[in-house]
Amino acid sequence: MSPHPGVHPGHPGGHPGHPGAAEHPHLARKGVVRTLHHDPGERPHVLVWEVTRACQLACRHCRADAFTKADPRQLTTEQGKALLDDFASYGTPRPIVILSGGDAFERDDLEELIAYGTSIGLPMALSPSVTPLLTDERLASVRAAGVKAFSISLDGATAETHDSFRGIDGTFADSLEAAKLVVGHGFRFQVNTTICRNNLRELPEILATVKSMGAWMWYLLFLVPMGRGSNLEPLTPEEMEDVLHWLHDVSDRIAIKVTEAPNYRRVAIQRDDARAAGEPMPPTGELHAWLMAETDRLLGEVTERRPPRPPIGVNSGRGFAFVDHIGDVYPSGFLPYKCGSVKEKPFPEIYAEAPMMKALRDPASYSGKCGVCEFNWICGGSRARAHAMLGDPLASDPTCIWQPTATRTEVWHTSPHVGVPAVDEQPELPQGRMEPGRVV
Repeated sequence: MSPHPGVHPGHPGGHPGHPGAAEHPHLARKGVVRTLHHDPGERPHVLVWEVTRACQLACRHCRADAFTKADPRQLTTEQGKALLDDFASYGTPRPIVILSGGDAFERDDLEELIAYGTSIGLPMALSPSVTPLLTDERLASVRAAGVKAFSISLDGATAETHDSFRGIDGTFADSLEAAKLVVGHGFRFQVNTTICRNNLRELPEILATVKSMGAWMWYLLFLVPMGRGSNLEPLTPEEMEDVLHWLHDVSDRIAIKVTEAPNYRRVAIQRDDARAAGEPMPPTGELHAWLMAETDRLLGEVTERRPPRPPIGVNSGRGFAFVDHIGDVYPSGFLPYKCGSVKEKPFPEIYAEAPMMKALRDPASYSGKCGVCEFNWICGGSRARAHAMLGDPLASDPTCIWQPTATRTEVWHTSPHVGVPAVDEQPELPQGRMEPGRVV
């Protein structure tokens, strides 16, 4: 949890320009991509509240510029409870609420907020940092307050890599120890990993470590070059494609969830199509072959494959939203477009009516190949990456290698990623840093 989920199931009710799940062939096929039973434009599925910006770590890939002390403008206890009331006003099914930071343990009233959210029927999850504040006593306290789900971050297979990411020596060992405490308190927990070129070749070993920690899910964030993360190198489109196919392969070993890589849903559909037709899997490159071989070397070959865990359809502003520490609402923590403040308007009104939220829910408004792609209602591309790399959240995702049928002038042609459809000309991708003060 933290950088958090997404997929768009289409609009189940269906309205002009928005085909419902029953009409869309990819959405109608159960078991490939999970769909919501409500319109994500009307009610969110997952909500992240950054309860504080304070944090003792200095992570290199953080989307935010965290501070050592709490911002005096952050929501008060009573304002926080009012926000939770807004979240609960959606009724059943209530959205999943993830409390993040910064480091959520920096708030002294954290347990009070958790207990209140639980009392009004909200599923409460926690995504803190691994710092000295994560103690056995504090875990027992948040567990008693009502938290059922928990996450821990692991960004490398070694202390050298992970501690380099986190900016503090010793956090790798601390994370492994924290996992033991979390398991001991009965939390259902996931491990979060940010993927970039710095740890690409460690992914199979990270997977092995995640399994040994006792996590039920591995949650992977594909780096968005913003905030401190602007100094790290994201995967190339070819590398991303291979990693997505590998993740689908290893999802029979552990539940997999990804964020800022909605094209994982496209990969799931294409692989399911091939499997159903008795055809070979879509072509992949040398990186995929290496990842598979290294995984088998570390974990042994899978003798009995189980069906992959289907990804769920939620995207930025479409089933998902982010509220920062001072109450400003954004489509996600990676899209710096303020849609309103809960200090001025109720959250449901902001979510439903903000122009940027509405634009993100309409893939027909996207430019470039994402706007005409046959998968845009179930994928839609990473809006955050389009913003960070091209300066336009409605632009085509610059890291997706897929060439839509509508733009294809030839039968599949190859790129350095042998056999995978490619765009004839990839745009120049500036790795720009966001303006100070606009990072969310």
